[in-house]
Amino acid sequence: MKRLKSHRDFIAVLKRRFKVTDSDIVVHFVVHDDTRDVQASVDIMRRMGLAVSKAVGNAVTRNRVKRRFRVLARRYEDMLPMQCDIVVRAKPSASRADFADLDRQFSRCFAKVTTTHERRVSR
Repeated sequence: MKRLKSHRDFIAVLKRRFKVTDSDIVVHFVVHDDTRDVQASVDIMRRMGLAVSKAVGNAVTRNRVKRRFRVLARRYEDMLPMQCDIVVRAKPSASRADFADLDRQFSRCFAKVTTTHERRVSR
């Protein structure tokens, strides 16, 4: 999974306001259905950005949360639709959550992203 790097990309995902939540994480997402430009659609694929604010904890704590999020996102990325951009935002309680609990939350949230997208497409 590639990374969202620019501020513009983060804002584009956050503006769409499609999101799914759980007790410790919030997943904002947008699925690009524009297939006019084949090369652009190949380059997009799945991208992820992380948002872990200072409310989560000090630098050591925030970095630990980000490492956990990256591992879990890689584990469940196949559940996401292709050409999907996501921003995973940590709630302050994420620093106190154990890895197994975060694992379940990522699984549920990524599954919700897929079902929400499928519902929107079928309309």
